[in-house]
Amino acid sequence: MTDLPIDDATAECAAVLDAVGEAVIADRSVLETVLTGILARGHVLLEDVPGTGKTLTAKSVASALGLSFTRIQFTPDLLPADVTGSHIFDESAGEFEFRPGPVFANVVLADEINRAPPKTQAALLEAMSEEQVTTDGETRDLPDPFVVVATQNPVESEGTFPLPEAQVDRFAVKTSLGYPEQAAENTLLRRRTRRTEQSPAAEQVLDADRVRALRRVPEDVTVDDDLLSYMTGIAGATRSHDRVCVGVSPRGTQRLLEAARARAVVEGRSYVTPDDVTEIAPPVLAHRLVLTPDATVEDVSKRDVLADVLSSVPVPTVADLGEA
Repeated sequence: MTDLPIDDATAECAAVLDAVGEAVIADRSVLETVLTGILARGHVLLEDVPGTGKTLTAKSVASALGLSFTRIQFTPDLLPADVTGSHIFDESAGEFEFRPGPVFANVVLADEINRAPPKTQAALLEAMSEEQVTTDGETRDLPDPFVVVATQNPVESEGTFPLPEAQVDRFAVKTSLGYPEQAAENTLLRRRTRRTEQSPAAEQVLDADRVRALRRVPEDVTVDDDLLSYMTGIAGATRSHDRVCVGVSPRGTQRLLEAARARAVVEGRSYVTPDDVTEIAPPVLAHRLVLTPDATVEDVSKRDVLADVLSSVPVPTVADLGEA
């Protein structure tokens, strides 16, 4: 059992979202998805065109959560050691000592991750799955909590390397900020006229200890057996869909459960509803699908395929567990 009541956790989530919203002009539902991924002890992939606030979002979330933050600019010449760190010879001590790389932080922004070659992308794989890195045969634990927020540009293909499916599967959620509405963009400009700094900063709301406690709260959220069957039914439907080569893996199904429980906490409930599953399924599952060559040629989107899956799986009627 967690030592943090769900009502308190929900209030803290709202405070974090408010703080991030003061720095980032984005739809609150998108920020909720990012926070849900972090609350579910997962990593976040932001795919959008340049200039929409991906970097600012990652930095603002880290600031609001009170976590250490590093940014790694992925480039074609970036080496794995540039991410994980390496041993440097210390002349004064007469021995090699390990110099930690930028991956040793609570929140790591992997900026334009698809611009680095696969070998360097893979340097993050162990970190994302095991929260540790191995260099020169020695394994070192990463800070707790540890979150990777990766960004990629969906438009430019020249000089990019597609993420391997094993790494894509490690992201709990994938979302995009999108272009703001005109009123929101007006607000952006108005805020810019009232400050001298080019980039705004989010106010700190929590600290690392509180974040660790917050991430334990979803473990106490109740999930009805019918909803578990609903989740496995969705996963199974992706595996048999005629537009899909590779459907959602068992890891993906587990991530759906974890994200649904985290969303319930953000919404202020101690139980998961069918709406939690259907709302969080697209950012949790769509990026895990591998479509058929025909679907790819016809420019069918993974989100459209998942929407078709969700419409085909019966939604269970679950009693109001909040009154049980």
